[in-house]
Amino acid sequence: MDLPPPVIDSPAAWRAADLAPDEWLHPLDPAEVAEVTAAARALVAQGADLTAITAEHFPLPRLAPRLSQILRAEVLAGRGFAVIRGLDPTALDRREVAAAFLGIGAHLGAARPQNAQGHILGHVKDLGRSSDDPTARLYQTHERQTYHTDSCDVVALMCLRPAKAGGRSSLVSSVSLYNAMSARAPDLAAILFAPIETDRRGEAAVGQRPWFEAPVFNWHAGRFAAIYQRQYIESARRFAGVPPLSAQQVAALDLLDALAEDPALHIELDFWPGDIQLVNNHILFHDRTAFEDWPEPERRRHLLRLWLAPPDAQPLPAVFADRFGAVTAGDRGGVQVHRARWTAPLDAT
Repeated sequence: MDLPPPVIDSPAAWRAADLAPDEWLHPLDPAEVAEVTAAARALVAQGADLTAITAEHFPLPRLAPRLSQILRAEVLAGRGFAVIRGLDPTALDRREVAAAFLGIGAHLGAARPQNAQGHILGHVKDLGRSSDDPTARLYQTHERQTYHTDSCDVVALMCLRPAKAGGRSSLVSSVSLYNAMSARAPDLAAILFAPIETDRRGEAAVGQRPWFEAPVFNWHAGRFAAIYQRQYIESARRFAGVPPLSAQQVAALDLLDALAEDPALHIELDFWPGDIQLVNNHILFHDRTAFEDWPEPERRRHLLRLWLAPPDAQPLPAVFADRFGAVTAGDRGGVQVHRARWTAPLDAT
């Protein structure tokens, strides 16, 4: 088992006070917005298959170089996140909004399926489900999600409508969490480099176990990568063959969660309509606060989501293949669903 140094010195190892206000924010200018709008409308007018959009199908001669710079300098090699602001989702119809988001995503990486139905366009929306349901995904509820990673290199979220109250995005550097654990309790930090079972929550492909095994903390080719969802680690204990968590594992996970809750380590961001937030799952945990929604269905909180595999994302250890399906950059992550079954639904189901 490879272990990192006691302190990882990296641009990703930030604390809240290290970040200048809105340093992650990238407003689009009117010409860039017009470019996205024109490309989206052209695709929809052609009746294009939304699951097959590539960068070539979605020309952005002005914006594409900027997207590439944001991805590589800030999301993959920097602090691990960025927010692109300036699109107006009310200026487009539902299919055009989906095309715009998928088109921008195509300039960042390959889209990956987010569930067993093969949805490459996800909808983060309260569907009235509860976290007590072992097959429910937390994004289908109004509850707080708690700090976690998604099963992809980069997750992109586009806000169509914010909540009436709450629903803030919260981010914490998992590199900084490792550094803090290493300083406070190196024995507990070491425990998180051993594989642990995590529930797939009903998203197992044919032939897969209903859980996967991977360490929370990983060190591979000189790069740190984390994969984490505490609720799903705990719910995996419902399966025969999955042992109870040991006292040391519980202590390590409790310390990890406590550190993530420290206001000195995490930051919170509000979503504005049209915002696109990019998050590197390998070096950040993300969370969403609980929210109160609007009573009117047409006003309720609604985000679109993409799981993306950039071709130049960091190398991953072989153990990630149990969840990511492969470790080849540009062709990994998501739920393993045959390409013929991929869909891009225009609303939550």
